[in-house]
Amino acid sequence: MPNTKSAKKELRKSIKREKVNKKIKSDVKQLIKDNLKQVVASDKKVKEDLPKTIKAIDKATKKGLINKNTASRRKSKLTKKVNTLK
Repeated sequence: MPNTKSAKKELRKSIKREKVNKKIKSDVKQLIKDNLKQVVASDKKVKEDLPKTIKAIDKATKKGLINKNTASRRKSKLTKKVNTLK
């Protein structure tokens, strides 16, 4: 447990940040899963939803929650799968 006043405040801040970061990461994962389900179901709406997912991945990368190479790989795989639907 933190002893000083500043350490207690820092603990509160880190707990809040952790919640926000977990929410963002889970939202990104859920968007990717939803897009993959749409691809499997051959839903044409996935082409409209793809930019929203890519934007969320980019925002998470900018914030440092996802490594840039991981983000690039996920966007690439997702785009390839979506482009198979024609």
